[in-house]
Amino acid sequence: MLVVALDVGTSSVRARAFDAKARAVSGADGHVTYEPRTTADGGVELDPHAMVAATAEALDRCVAGAGPRAGRIAAVGVSVFWHSLLALDRDHRPLTPVITWADTRSAPDALALRRRLDQRALHARTGAPLHPAFFPAKLRWLARTHPEVRARAVTWCGFGEHLLAVLTGTLRSSLSMASGTGLLDQSRGAWDAGALEAAGIAPDTLPPIDDTPLRGLRGRWAARWPALAQVPWLPARGDGACSNVGSDCWGPDRVALNVGTSAALRVVLPAAAASATATPWGLWRYRVDGARALVGGATSEGGNVLAWCRRTLALPAGNAALERAIAAVAPDAHGLTALPFLAGERSPGWRPDARAAVAGLTLATGAPQIVRAFLEGVAFRLAEIYDRLRPLAAADHLVVGSGGGLGHSRTWAQIITDALGVPIALGSDAEASARGAALLALEALGTPPPAPAAPARVLEPDPDRHARYRAARTRQSRLYDNIVGFPDS
Repeated sequence: MLVVALDVGTSSVRARAFDAKARAVSGADGHVTYEPRTTADGGVELDPHAMVAATAEALDRCVAGAGPRAGRIAAVGVSVFWHSLLALDRDHRPLTPVITWADTRSAPDALALRRRLDQRALHARTGAPLHPAFFPAKLRWLARTHPEVRARAVTWCGFGEHLLAVLTGTLRSSLSMASGTGLLDQSRGAWDAGALEAAGIAPDTLPPIDDTPLRGLRGRWAARWPALAQVPWLPARGDGACSNVGSDCWGPDRVALNVGTSAALRVVLPAAAASATATPWGLWRYRVDGARALVGGATSEGGNVLAWCRRTLALPAGNAALERAIAAVAPDAHGLTALPFLAGERSPGWRPDARAAVAGLTLATGAPQIVRAFLEGVAFRLAEIYDRLRPLAAADHLVVGSGGGLGHSRTWAQIITDALGVPIALGSDAEASARGAALLALEALGTPPPAPAAPARVLEPDPDRHARYRAARTRQSRLYDNIVGFPDS
């Protein structure tokens, strides 16, 4: 038996076959890249038509690579990035690009909602603050700047719902994707009246919430992939939920750390336990499914900070040379304090207006020192999240790390380990979201999960470096308060 996992991200889509033990099938893999369109005013958009085409091409390659094994495919699991917004007309045709979580054009609308509403009460119900990443601010921005779209829109959804509607003809939202909109009452599993009022929409403009797998591809898709035509397709789940599952972090005994383009720390809790415990301010709460909640924090910065440094600073050429240059700078010995908010801030302060800054520059400061300060700055923001998340996890929990930021830079992985002050087990699968989608598909088929994969290695924190970083975090907090300002409620 095989399952196919679709993993749709903001820069690429992957279709990958897995066996019953969630092991990737050699050769049965398709990967297609694309680029978001950015605008000077903070827009970060994707073309929905191009994304559907990219997904189809990735599936073509996967099924072709499976060859005769394609007849053994029993289900398709789908992971899609959370918080995307798409307007559809009455025929379910897109009226807008896919507006991603990174789009900050609705920051003024989020601020206006914060001033008008009790944000803490809304966060307690929906698990989300009033921030441009979520639907209320985005929808208010659309109403203000594109009233013609608001007038024509019949349905509001994310790309995951649109994709499966194109393929199957059925529009629905999983509980997982609904939970990432900022419109869901997390305890009731239904749309929240106060959040809908803030967004200015009615509940019947949103897809029905239903986790039941879909069967039966539409004509041309069924003809294109006969092996997938009648198997169950799971409604798309949020990429963060899939990443936790794919890192074997199914419960409170394992906290997932992911450092990719952005970064996140997350823990899965029983839904009832999560509802009975207040979500700490600075964190969010979403759902894996009806039985499991996901609590954590996500930064807007991660590998994008290192990529910016590569583009902007006079750095040594080549990964190995850059790694040596960063490693040669002693921890917090550069005299710099960095705020890494090149893309605004999500957790824990939720300030989309935050901007990056570096204090302490001198004529002797070089590019490696600036890079090290930025990487440490990202690690300190993750440590702020971890301090809030830690009490929710089991006392003897393990932190499991994944993502290119950890796998490609041993120095950065050690910086984060020292900042958190706990061991980090580096996962052996860099494609945790795809593996998680496969595991959830196997679970839906009644297949028990395999034993957790052995970590590639375990990094241990150094007590002296941890103490040094605690002092550096205090400096960063003071700079944050002076430049960004005290977090509002």
